[in-house]
Amino acid sequence: MILLRGPRFLRTVYLDSPEDKVSDVDHPLQSGGLTEVFGSVNGLVGLANSPVDMALFNPSTRKFHRLPIEPVDFPERLITREYVLYGLGYDSANDDYKVVRMIQCKKDVGDDLVGYEIKVFSLKRNSWRRVELQFEMAMKFFYFYYRVLHRRQNGVQVRNSLNWILPRGNGVAINTIIRFDLAFEEFEFVFYPLDLFFEDKMDLCVLDGCLCMMCYNESPHVDVWMKREYEPEGSWSKLFSVRKPVGVVSLDFVRPLMYSKDKSKVLLEINVGKLVWYDLASETFQALGIKDCEGACSAEILVSSLVLGCNGDPGRARKKRMMQKSSERGGYLSKGFKLKL
Repeated sequence: MILLRGPRFLRTVYLDSPEDKVSDVDHPLQSGGLTEVFGSVNGLVGLANSPVDMALFNPSTRKFHRLPIEPVDFPERLITREYVLYGLGYDSANDDYKVVRMIQCKKDVGDDLVGYEIKVFSLKRNSWRRVELQFEMAMKFFYFYYRVLHRRQNGVQVRNSLNWILPRGNGVAINTIIRFDLAFEEFEFVFYPLDLFFEDKMDLCVLDGCLCMMCYNESPHVDVWMKREYEPEGSWSKLFSVRKPVGVVSLDFVRPLMYSKDKSKVLLEINVGKLVWYDLASETFQALGIKDCEGACSAEILVSSLVLGCNGDPGRARKKRMMQKSSERGGYLSKGFKLKL
């Protein structure tokens, strides 16, 4: 199933029949303004209207869990949407779904000092906790990359970790990849080839269960690198290159989503909104051809699941309580009154 997302809508369509009409999906944050989808795992998606208005949502069952409000330690006037980072992941070691919220801002207007906070939500505990950084990580992440980050994406999960890329610029010489271990709730750096340190622009994604990095440069193609062994010092290899399609001025954004069944093609999202199959041998493109999908929208590949089918669903819980109360009243009436004919 493909989840199409825009600032004011969610829609679904099945990958094996994209010519079918897309279905609108009502979600719990729909009336709260511009909704961001900040990740997906095991059929769940993370939704956010703001750092304090968030939910986990299952588009297949329409069940959701509203995250408890967790205040931000900084004044609202100092928080900019572009400098709030999110991540949604499944902690397989503890059988728990977790949301990471990272915020960076100047402590005051005109101040060079940078404030930050990192908090993690656990669905199992239904609560937030603060994560403290080691000095080296704090300095690199929230000082050298402040006002450079301006994120292009949220965290992507590989194995039991969420990953983000911190791009170079404004006096910072190299790009940096960090990962967050969902079990131990700790950050560390991820190494990658030295000759890619100075690429102008990079993105991360997951393809075939492996961490991938897209490198953009002045050439008319985007290189896709894959890390097959997921360890901090694991090796990378160049997987393929995506050449600029005819009629496209530039490739500003390329994200591989999945392979075809025979792995001869890759489904790509190009320039945020266009879905195409890319033939790896012929280097040709074929539009996916989703019917009745107008306007720019990005995509997530989802597997239908029953996660949040029972636990954590406020609507189902309320309905269950009402049924129990109704049953109790019915039992009381049947015991307290006898009908005489």
